Amino acid sequence: MHGLVDTHVHLDAAEFDADRDAVALAALQVGVAALVVPAVERGNFDAVLSLCQRHPFCHPALGIHPMYVDRAMPEDLQVLEQAIVTHQPVAIGEIGLDYFVEGHDAARQEFYFVEQLKLARKYELPVLLHARKAHDDILKHLRRIRVRGGIAHAFNGSRQQAEAFIDLGFKLGFGGAMTWPRALRIRELAATLPLEAIVLETDAPDIPPAWLGRGGRNSPDQLPKIAQVLAELRGKTFEEIVDSTSTNVLDALLKMHHLCTPPQVLL
Repeated sequence: MHGLVDTHVHLDAAEFDADRDAVALAALQVGVAALVVPAVERGNFDAVLSLCQRHPFCHPALGIHPMYVDRAMPEDLQVLEQAIVTHQPVAIGEIGLDYFVEGHDAARQEFYFVEQLKLARKYELPVLLHARKAHDDILKHLRRIRVRGGIAHAFNGSRQQAEAFIDLGFKLGFGGAMTWPRALRIRELAATLPLEAIVLETDAPDIPPAWLGRGGRNSPDQLPKIAQVLAELRGKTFEEIVDSTSTNVLDALLKMHHLCTPPQVLL
């Protein structure tokens, strides 16, 4: 059986400064075999890379998040490209478009998103997508700049949008939002979309599952309970969900093909 994979966890975030190594170890101890740690701007590339060097079960993605483009500069794209060549991340990410927050600069977001898609195409890397109120615009760019698939993180779009991402070779990330009983649309999608299109994530420290309460600090050791929710929604066993979702990760993020079994836990 494969181990669980948390396909999106910001383990470098300040919320984990006091106990980062303990948080990582706790995830291993409950059967999470691997974590994908996405960067959000040039300023945290080094933090993500050093974290992943210290914990071999952590795998870096590098990119400029749409919420950070206001302090990005075009030369950051050159730094990103050099980091891709040097460090060979498993994906370009977290990248995308976010129209949820008032005052967003859509043109600036679009510039950095498109340029990073071009890098993903050039280096044949998948992408980790951030999408809020922007799914159709993201799909428009993905149809124009074809990349090697990836993951639509924290998917919260419509069924039609979900099917469009799947048609373009993307997996859809489901996590804490799916555990809230009133999240009817997300739960219905998690229950009925093709299982081969679904991967699991926490987005820790954000998007806490229902049992942590709103505002609780999420962490990757919550992933088994999140997987159990998906199993219940789909009428599957926990083991079937672990096996399917981890296989889907290996399909989406080809550089992680060696993650067939959980690594040894060193105490």
